[in-house]
Amino acid sequence: MPVPRLSLPPLPSLVLAMLSIQGGAAFAKSLFPALGPFGTTALRVGLAAALLFAVFRPSLRRLTRADWAVIVPYGAALGLMNLSFYASLKYLPLGLAVTFEFVGPLLLSLALSRRALDFVWVALAALGIVLIAPHGGEGSLSLPGVALALTAGGLWAGYIVAGGAVARRVPGTTGVVAGMIVAAAVALPFGAAQVGAGLLHPQLLLAGLAVAVLSSALPYTLEMRALRAIPTHVFGVLMSLEPALAALSGLLFLGERLTPLQVAALLCVVVASAGISLTGRSVHAEPEPVG
Repeated sequence: MPVPRLSLPPLPSLVLAMLSIQGGAAFAKSLFPALGPFGTTALRVGLAAALLFAVFRPSLRRLTRADWAVIVPYGAALGLMNLSFYASLKYLPLGLAVTFEFVGPLLLSLALSRRALDFVWVALAALGIVLIAPHGGEGSLSLPGVALALTAGGLWAGYIVAGGAVARRVPGTTGVVAGMIVAAAVALPFGAAQVGAGLLHPQLLLAGLAVAVLSSALPYTLEMRALRAIPTHVFGVLMSLEPALAALSGLLFLGERLTPLQVAALLCVVVASAGISLTGRSVHAEPEPVG
């Protein structure tokens, strides 16, 4: 008698993917004392590229120069986005770093939309950013951290645009895996410059592998499965919960507590992202960056 295959429904799969991503980010931040943000990024992206290559076995030799012309910007945006985001975690709580990062996709949604209502959602997100912008007093944030998180958000928007070009040019998973290899090539020199041979320490390699699985391989697989079964606007609304889940992961795994004002700001961005996914042209038609 054949053994039945266990398969999660699409919505639980997507929620599990988001929990895996944010749990992986919290675990990655715990590695900063040993690896620093760049070393952690290098291990995450490099091992994720190796995992995806081993699973999907893409035929890279078949890629043409024109294919690489769209893959390289896609991979470079992914690598630089991860470097910027992990660097921001050195200064910011996880939940707030993800909140600032979401500004990039939100602005891209506005640029792609012609609906007046979408300006309301962006105004709500802007209110949230103003509420948590660096200022004096208790709960003030680091300006370098905010700048790095916003840079990561801009690179996320670039990743989405470049990813669309890759999807149209290179069908299947080949373009994604090739882009991950480019991202690894971008991130590894930064990691090597920060920690040198420490990247090859067996225990750190094992920890990096865990981050790569939690933050890349597992959520990417779950998200791809969910996308086949749910509308993209539903996917976008659920993805909008990422800042809240990041804040929860930061609290549970890192002891990072947000002030009431910061929680209110985070909720503004969550509602704005969900609203623009429902009423505008969604930019969440592909999974979150797999690096």
